[in-house]
Parts: sequence; C-alpha cells; structure tokens
Amino acid sequence: MCYRVRWEELESDRPVEHAMSYNGSHWYGGAESSIQHWPIVITGQQAPKPFVTSDIYSNRHDFGGILERYWLSSNATAIKINDSVPFHLGWNDTEKVMYFQARYQDSPYKPHPGQLPYSELSYRVCVGSDVTSIHKYMVRRYFNKPNKVPSKAMFQHPIWSTWALHKTEIDQEKLLQYAANIRKHRFNCSHLELDDRYTSSYGEFEFDPVKFPNATGMFQKLKADGFLVTLWTHPFINYNSVNFGVGVEKGLFVREPMGMLPALVRWWNGIGSILDFTNPDARDWFSSHLRALRSKYGVVSFKFDAGETNYLPWQFSTRVPLKDPSTFTRRYTEMAIPFNERAELRVGYQSQNISCFFRLIDRDSVWGYELGLKSLIPTVLTISILGYQFIMPDMIGGNVYPNRTHGSQRLPDRELYIRWLELSAFMPAMQFSIPPWEYDAEVIQIAQRFTALHETLVAPRVLELAGEVLGTGDPIIRPLWWIATGDETAYKIDSQFLIGDDLMVAPVLEPGKQERDIYLPAGRWRSYKGEVFDNKGPLHLTDYPVDLDEIAYFVWM
Repeated sequence: MCYRVRWEELESDRPVEHAMSYNGSHWYGGAESSIQHWPIVITGQQAPKPFVTSDIYSNRHDFGGILERYWLSSNATAIKINDSVPFHLGWNDTEKVMYFQARYQDSPYKPHPGQLPYSELSYRVCVGSDVTSIHKYMVRRYFNKPNKVPSKAMFQHPIWSTWALHKTEIDQEKLLQYAANIRKHRFNCSHLELDDRYTSSYGEFEFDPVKFPNATGMFQKLKADGFLVTLWTHPFINYNSVNFGVGVEKGLFVREPMGMLPALVRWWNGIGSILDFTNPDARDWFSSHLRALRSKYGVVSFKFDAGETNYLPWQFSTRVPLKDPSTFTRRYTEMAIPFNERAELRVGYQSQNISCFFRLIDRDSVWGYELGLKSLIPTVLTISILGYQFIMPDMIGGNVYPNRTHGSQRLPDRELYIRWLELSAFMPAMQFSIPPWEYDAEVIQIAQRFTALHETLVAPRVLELAGEVLGTGDPIIRPLWWIATGDETAYKIDSQFLIGDDLMVAPVLEPGKQERDIYLPAGRWRSYKGEVFDNKGPLHLTDYPVDLDEIAYFVWM
C-alpha cells in the first residue's frame, strides 16, 4: 500500500520540512558515503543540506557520487522522494529523526524559468508485508533498469589498472612491462586500464609524445599479446589545455550564472572548466574525441571519472537549465552509453539503465569503515539497494595514497591485501592495480587461486543473476535479510552477504584474525570445507576457523 505525502509553502523564503522518526527500525539506501554502515548509522546533528552527488573522497561529510531519493526500512516501509522536490536531508541522532526539507533559498536547486519559486515537499510512503517484498515492488515501480549486460569478460577476468601502482608517473615502458608481468605470472585479464596522465595536459585527447613516444606501436604490441585497453577520461578541460580556447569559442562549458562567461572550477588536477553535457554540441565534441581514440588506437572503452555536482559552481548556468543539479550527473553518465560494454563510472543518479559497471569511490589502504576494507560490503549493499547491480569494488588493497595509509606508503599491508583480494573474488568484478608479485610467491599463489575461483564459481552465478536484473532490478549482491526477513539479527549484519539466494559469503575483515563469527540463515548449507549444516532456524557459528588464505562461503543445498 502506498501513500502520497505532500506539503507545500507558497512563500519562497520559507522551507517546507517534515521530521520522520527512525526509532525502533533499521534503514537502508540513500547514498554512498565516506563512512559506510549497514544499516545506516546516524550520528550527531545535521541541518538539512542539499541531497546532491558529491566526491566523498575530497568532501567526506557530503553525500556520495551514487545516490537515489529512496530509503527502505526493516519494518517493510519504503520512501521515495518525488523528482520535482528541491530536496534537502538532515538528521538528529538524539531525537532519532531524519528531516526531509524542500527549499530553493540558499540552495543549488533552482525552479525552471517561469515557474513560481515556491517549495513543495512531496514523497510516497509504501508499506508491504516484509522488507524484501516491498523493495521488489519499489524497484519495479520507480527505478530505471539496465537494458543490457556488460561484457562477459568483465565478470570473469580481473581488470588491471595502472593507477594505484604508478599514479601519474605511468608511461609507455611501464605499461608494457605491467602487461608482460600479467602474462608472466599467468593471470587472465579482461582489459588493461590506462589511468591518469597519458596526455600532456588535462583536457587533451592525444598521447604525451614524451611519455608515449610510439603510442601506435604500443597499442599494436598490446593487441598482439592479447590485451584490450581502456583509457581514463573526465569532464574537465584545464585552462592551460589547447582545447580550453576551443571550448570557450564553441560555448561548450558550464557558465557563470548570467550565462556569459565559462565558469572556472577547481578539481583535484588543477583549474579549468567543465563540459556542459546538457549542450548537444558539447556532448558531440566530447564523444567525437572518444570515438577518435577508439578508431586510431583500438581503445575498447573508457573509465569515466568524476561527474559529481560538487565540482559545479554553487551558482551556474547550463544550456538546458537544471532544476536539480544532480541531473548533471545523469547527463554525464549518458556519455558512457556508446561504450558501456566495458565502460566504468563512479557516479550515478537515475542512471541504472546506463548498463555499465559502477565503481565504488577510491578506497584507502586501511581496515576500517571510512573508505577502508570494512566499508566495501556496506557500500556494495547500499548501491545494490539503489538499483546499481553491475558493481566494481575499488582496486584490491586500496589506492595507497600518501598520508592515508598505515605503515608502508608503497604497498598496502600484506594481510590487508590478501583479505581484500579474497573479498573481491566474490564481487561481480575484480580490479587489480597493486599486483600480487609486488609481495611474494605465496601472495601470487593465493591470487591465482582466488581469480580462478572467481571465474569458475562466482562469475557463472553472477552472470545468471545479471540476466535476471534486466527484468527485475533485483540485487545481485544481497543482504542476509533478503532470505531472512523476520530475523532481527539479519537486519544488522554488515560483514556477510549473499550472491543470489544460495551463496553466502563471510570474509575475515579484522587484522590478525583467522576466525570469525558467522550467521547462517535457516536452511541446509554446505561450507567450502564440505561441512553440512541443516538448521531449521538461524545458526550462529562462533569463532569459525578461516585461515589467511581462505574465505568462508556456504552454498544452500
């Protein structure tokens, strides 16, 4: 049963707000966040702020790059905020409430030209018999669905990125050596991902002749050796790029509020302007350069980085006015459609039908819930509930960024790397950058075994579920309450997950541990060790032994 809730205020300088109590229930959904918990953990107080996409690696208190106006409760209640609302979200942990607010004042939301600037807070509350069934209903009724499944190879074989290993120091010699080492150590490869700084400046679409003196020959060599290649790209044109003047002359950039001058923005690689993807000319210009790279070098696709609205100025003008700034994220994700067989995005807003892989924002090489190993499962479950099913966790072991990694700055902690690798093997896609051979022979052997397990056990099941996603939108990676809807314990478990209904995974996520507690939903389960557990109700396994080179998983019989 669904109810429409509608509040409006005719005075433009007054917000419309509704406080909703979450006491006594567990909530899921909303947005990717820097500190991710499952279910949502609300701490402190937050005045309502714009619910728009942001880069949470740079702005850790904002909402993330993948978000939807949707929340789901363990009491079988679901909430969908209407698209027309200038929506702001706040909370108060002491009072156990979330605040839904609609306002235009001091906000990046703008009414359409000619529209009266009054706020309306409108949303639907739907109630079902259990949490799983109400979510299925909401997805079918309100969410976009993917219309195709990405390349089968991306599910089967690892993607190998240059980023965490080489950062911006990548060059032709290092890329060829990276590829040679993948073959030397007998690993499969979906494709190589050539990341940041292969061009002379940001906003250009040709290889730096100093770092890549024979790009054509390099691509021919990689192709002969059986490697496909994707390239990193982004929506920024820096002011020192030869294309900046082109963009100004052609009117390709997001503009200042009055619409006369291109807006300058600061991003992590400098200062420039951002392409206006509401403008057909800008879309055509950008995509023509990507097609040229594909034609000239045989590039198979692209890693589309950024796209969050926080890189837009607070006040800005676009060719097509944007009432909701997150629509800019949607327009950017549409650029991946012609390349979605092997494309990668890190943002999404009403973008489930883009039908490509969505990558979690960069992870730090740490164990915890703040962009660390423990955040992977809560984040994957969250964006699964938001309708994004072709999920790529970030690079195995994290990005080893200076000042954000404990211990060695060159490599992730060895134990952390192994546990990260094991968990990634049970995700829809695996992505390496720091390679196993940077450690030792044992790590190489563990990596070989788990990439093989991913290919033979996980990928076939995920591909089967991926086909079903096109019709149902149901998650591939599922919370335990999906099959245990009446169990209070299942609502709170954030370190286990299901692949479909019949493969349950329980990784070790704590340093120094070779055992863990495991929750088994009711049913007959066979462990990876061959043990059979036939339980009429939930079963708790205490201190279940899991060696460093193992991950606990169970198959429903």
